[in-house]
Amino acid sequence: MTNLAIAVDGLRKSYGDKVVLDGLDLAVAEGTIFSLLGPNGAGKTTTVQILSTLIRPDGGTARVAGHDLARRPDDVRGAIGVTGQYSAVDKLLTGEENLLLMGDLKHLSRRDGKRKAAELLERFDLVEAAGKPASTYSGGMQRRLDLAMTLVGDPRLIFLDEPTTGLDPRSRRGMWEIVRELVAGGVTIFLTTQYLEEADQLADRIAVLDGGRLIAEGTAEELKRRIPGGHVQLTFAEPQSLDAARELIGTGTADPEALTLQVPGDGGVRAVRELLNLLDSRSIDVQHMSVHTPDLDDVFLTLTGQQKTQKTQQTQKTESN
Repeated sequence: MTNLAIAVDGLRKSYGDKVVLDGLDLAVAEGTIFSLLGPNGAGKTTTVQILSTLIRPDGGTARVAGHDLARRPDDVRGAIGVTGQYSAVDKLLTGEENLLLMGDLKHLSRRDGKRKAAELLERFDLVEAAGKPASTYSGGMQRRLDLAMTLVGDPRLIFLDEPTTGLDPRSRRGMWEIVRELVAGGVTIFLTTQYLEEADQLADRIAVLDGGRLIAEGTAEELKRRIPGGHVQLTFAEPQSLDAARELIGTGTADPEALTLQVPGDGGVRAVRELLNLLDSRSIDVQHMSVHTPDLDDVFLTLTGQQKTQKTQQTQKTESN
């Protein structure tokens, strides 16, 4: 069986009457990128805070990096790193001084701390800026330094809570490459993000959290296949070919002016091959073909919208009773 970096069973957290987490179950395999998505207030940051020992849950159990969260929190802290929504960089210190400070907090010797700082400055392309105050760094440089500080203790598991918020597209993609390199080296990444493209690009598995409950989980492709709307669009050179294809296939939406036929489907290789083979068997020539599948935006909006509708219906039913 695959070893788990995180195993959560029935995690609960409330603040007064406000239920933030309502029986959350999670399983994150070692050496993977796991992304937790959800609208504002869904419980993403609370989940990270609990699993990184910053706050205590009201119920449920969890093992993080092989350690029981409740019984061995110090061991959990020694095995993880956390990069939060807001940078932990001290802007009055230089980049190198920030890293050396983290080395002191991790109880590294002065020699080992300097060696580690030099290694991370090189790795994150911060050598030229190492002696400059962090206040002079761009947003992307500060986030790189923030992540470098997280790596001083060589964590096996890193929590990245919306790590690219506010970054420009170039800096965001730079962070993606760093994350991929970390995972290639055996590190596990637990990622929360508001950028659905980010989860699509990086995550091995994605979970959608809404109202403190997990409402869907799977790979990006598995989640996309749950949402209707995928189709193959065929374009023909002449109306006769369009009419013949529509009659042969027996389904789809035709646009006579554009000479196109939209055939419902998930866009899978096998389904597309069968469709083209069917047309070829009747010598129906396709001038152009394109595959359209739902993206994670569609998944997110559909799933969280369904959840909102269900809550509204439950409230109305309760009030009517």
